[in-house]
Amino acid sequence: QVVGLYPGTREALNAAKMKWVKMQLRVGENGSGLIAEAHGSGFKILLSVLGDKGQVMNPAYHDVYANYVAGLASSGADAIEVWNEANIDREWPAGQINGANYVPLLAKAYNAIKTANPNTIVITGAPAPTGFFAGGCADGGCNDDVFISQMVAAGAGNYADCIGIHYNEGIVPPTQSSGDPRGSYPTYFFSTMLSRGLAGFNKPACITEIGYLSPEGYGPLPAGFAWAANTSVQEQASWLAQAAVQAANSGRVRLMIVFNVDFTHYGADPQAGFAIIRADGSCPACSALAAVQ
Repeated sequence: QVVGLYPGTREALNAAKMKWVKMQLRVGENGSGLIAEAHGSGFKILLSVLGDKGQVMNPAYHDVYANYVAGLASSGADAIEVWNEANIDREWPAGQINGANYVPLLAKAYNAIKTANPNTIVITGAPAPTGFFAGGCADGGCNDDVFISQMVAAGAGNYADCIGIHYNEGIVPPTQSSGDPRGSYPTYFFSTMLSRGLAGFNKPACITEIGYLSPEGYGPLPAGFAWAANTSVQEQASWLAQAAVQAANSGRVRLMIVFNVDFTHYGADPQAGFAIIRADGSCPACSALAAVQ
């Protein structure tokens, strides 16, 4: 995932032997130029498309969204992720968060995309990995496993080529499924997160975000991210490479997007700490990823 295809970003993508680039758009933004730029630079492009959460429960808005993503498909988008983290109130209206409420939007978008371009891969919007919500769901959101089970029951698998999954809480190697000092919650580990995200679906995964957070080179993390305080840049690099091997060997993953390549913001949301281009301009993960391909 990139901010833009700047020269240094393209250099890192090529050094890592990456074949795909992901960008996030909102309904109404011009995506055709991004698609052309990615293709011109030799990459396939995944567009993760958000819309107006204040209108998303309105069936008429589903048509607006579907028409927009159909336009992206017509312009040659190689893959489209329908929404993002719809299980939390940052992305979906509070009190309306339920996997069953997401599926009508997914269905309309899927049909529009496939009509426009049958070759565009349609990915379900990955939920935010979380066990925050007591009882599974509250007005402010749903735990991802509950949300996924609601999606399954509502027929989401009929309207997707692969299932979107995020994994961004890891502080141990992806080969481990235990040993995290925080405990044994399944979102902490790569293998259990993959199984959790695919539960009930007969589809492959598209991991639309996988990232390891390291404060190295930036300074202390904000309190909400202090769990990653001891992760080094070298660990980030080796764990991303190991995750790529794990994903390939699982036979369950069609696509894996590293979050992120070139973000520079380091504040309350320390996105630059996830970036593989580090504060000093180096990219240890680039060579680590290239070595396993």
